[in-house]
Amino acid sequence: MLRKSLYLILGLTGVSSANAQTMLLSISSDDYQVTTVFSNVSTFAIDIEINRPLAAGVYVNPEIISVDYSVSGSLEAGTPSGFTNFALQRNITGTEFYAQGSSLSFEIGAGAALVDGVQIAELVGSDIVLTFNGREVGNGRYHPALLELDIDGTGRIQNSDNIIVENPLEQVAFGAEYITDLMFDAGNTTVITAVPEGAPSSGGSGASSWFVILSLLLVMVFSQVKKGRTQDIH
Repeated sequence: MLRKSLYLILGLTGVSSANAQTMLLSISSDDYQVTTVFSNVSTFAIDIEINRPLAAGVYVNPEIISVDYSVSGSLEAGTPSGFTNFALQRNITGTEFYAQGSSLSFEIGAGAALVDGVQIAELVGSDIVLTFNGREVGNGRYHPALLELDIDGTGRIQNSDNIIVENPLEQVAFGAEYITDLMFDAGNTTVITAVPEGAPSSGGSGASSWFVILSLLLVMVFSQVKKGRTQDIH
């Protein structure tokens, strides 16, 4: 989540914001109130760099540069996988993301104030306003996630309807491995930020601006508890 914080600071200080070429969709369990419903999966992070400048509009399976996401936890006895716990981490290109059966959709409202990124309240919809579906087909994985965020400040992350193998068909139902509910302040939870061209380059804004940026980053680094990521054990 440090990348999202850096891009927010860059936008708020005006550093390279006019040259933003891509945007970062970033969602972390650290920013949500997490309530486990089935199994105990409460740690996740999703970072997706989208190959579009930050702007209002409809984004249905937009061109993606990279996907970096992880989800982990312990599982109830008797789930389809038979695992007691898992740690799934995926670092893939956008091409790989869509080829494996995944999808992404959201709409940024015309009135969104983009200088401080996009908050969930600035997404368009009467209920679900953002869907990340990490569904995988034929990759042998049970735990890739479906994450949905609602405009009313609630959401859910659960396993998607992954197809473990295609022939003979073996498919896991939504939520058969884990279900976790989310709560958040839609007006104050940022999900998308601009990625300035060449970030985090230091050109164009003078030493004083970068001193402020680096100082703020140091405060964030020393104030957060760092959680290590483990590799996918599937």
